[in-house]
Amino acid sequence: MSSTEHFKAWVVSEETDTASEKKRYQLNFETRQLSDLPDGEVLIDVSHSSVNYKDALSAQGNPGVTRVFPHTPGIDAVGKVLSDSSGTFKAGDEVIVTGYDLGMNTAGGFGEIIQVPASWVVRKPASLTALQSMAIGTAGLTAAWCIEKLLHNGLQPSDGPVLVTGASGGVGSVAVNLLADLGFEVHAMSGSESAKSMLTALGASEIVSRQHLGEGLKKPMLKEVWAGAVDCVGGDTLFQVVKSLKYGGSVACCGLVAGPAMSQATVFPFILRGVNLLGVDSVNVPLAGKQALWDKLANEWTLSGLSALTQTISPADIPDILQKIQQGETLGRYVLDWSQG
Repeated sequence: MSSTEHFKAWVVSEETDTASEKKRYQLNFETRQLSDLPDGEVLIDVSHSSVNYKDALSAQGNPGVTRVFPHTPGIDAVGKVLSDSSGTFKAGDEVIVTGYDLGMNTAGGFGEIIQVPASWVVRKPASLTALQSMAIGTAGLTAAWCIEKLLHNGLQPSDGPVLVTGASGGVGSVAVNLLADLGFEVHAMSGSESAKSMLTALGASEIVSRQHLGEGLKKPMLKEVWAGAVDCVGGDTLFQVVKSLKYGGSVACCGLVAGPAMSQATVFPFILRGVNLLGVDSVNVPLAGKQALWDKLANEWTLSGLSALTQTISPADIPDILQKIQQGETLGRYVLDWSQG
């Protein structure tokens, strides 16, 4: 942070092309003022953030993510409290903010300072460093929430292999590692050849190709293969997983990079095999639930491969990483370290 009144931030601005009348979006590194920030009780000096798919959508001006410009993306942030008018936190407290409206229409962690409601803020567990907390971030919380739901629905390591789709991404890579740490046989689906060594190191025992999961698209049922799954892809891929679950198995659904619609979906897997489709949202989970999950990830669910799947970047790297995310070329987790600016 350069001063108590000014700070640096990546800002997405909306412009209209006079010839075509089409909107375009520019990402610039700017000096901002505290008065540019939205209302909120807690002012936080951000030390680290992370780069997510939703941040890439925001930078593109996707109206489903961000509607008001200029805007600073960054759906994750960790740092120290500068002030809190609600009295919940004191100056110097280390805190985490993920989800809710952060980085969507509320200035996010791609800025050195954020200001948010106290109801969005959790205390950073002492056993997690700031870098580790952002290596987990929204992606890790989402993965953990998926696995929490699968366990709640009775999934056990003895039931058989568990599939993770979109395994090379942020959510998928954390899910692979956490499932392996919990003793599950993990099958990882990825279209990235370069991701295979990383996924194997994180604990995947088998790599499943996208082409394999695309076979038998029009069949109402497929051979029983997996006891459970974490799906980060959505679309027809999700229903291919549903059709391949063992009797009574469950899939936790948290992504839609392949689209929101399942064009070949039928009720057959649900009524003939009793499988479960579990919806997962980590954005608007009540604060107490988020704090409990953070505490779990800091203790009994400590990730053995967190450092291996994490790359630290500087503020100057943000445009390049956002472009790679848009092109589907990223692996693991990217953590923005503001001290490298």
